[in-house]
Amino acid sequence: MKNKYHELIKGLTDKELLFHLYMTQIILLVITFILGILLFDHFSFLQSIDFSNLRILLIGVLAGGVVVFIDILLMKLLPLSFYDDGGLNERIFKNKSVIHIAWIAAFVALSEELLFRGVIQTKVGLILASLIFAIIHYRYLFNWFLFSNIVIISFFIGFIYNWSDNLAVTIIMHFTIDFLLGLYIRFRHSIDDDEQGGPLHE
Repeated sequence: MKNKYHELIKGLTDKELLFHLYMTQIILLVITFILGILLFDHFSFLQSIDFSNLRILLIGVLAGGVVVFIDILLMKLLPLSFYDDGGLNERIFKNKSVIHIAWIAAFVALSEELLFRGVIQTKVGLILASLIFAIIHYRYLFNWFLFSNIVIISFFIGFIYNWSDNLAVTIIMHFTIDFLLGLYIRFRHSIDDDEQGGPLHE
């Protein structure tokens, strides 16, 4: 199954991978909309989004930064196989501009947090929401370390949501994680190309 998945990824162009990423997030937004109608009165879960308290929002940035710092540290200390996702993240981010990386991170953070924290965690609790979040990240199921990693991160984000009762905090936290890791992949790739005499990507 893992080999078939990797072959499927290799068979897609970078544009096709990006298209599938966007379509996945759009599907999550549609599911959020449907569940919002069925499970809430007037999308009441959206009332937990509050961007007015900057000190609280800073928690999202700091928490996301801590996750990224630990992740990058582990990348340098652990064998490369521990972070093998079939090259998907690298292909998504390596040739993108900083603005495009920020857009991808914002879109993913918004769509996933609305569904998994705003809807699912509100209705079924932290544990089940975190497990569903991890399982949805299908490519990580083939790597025990990445799957464990995404489960821990999901529990951490869910804990932050329970603590803050503010969906804006977890949206910012999720954005910070994806944006900083996207930048890390992008500029690491550029540096590697430069050292090998290859072209730098825009």
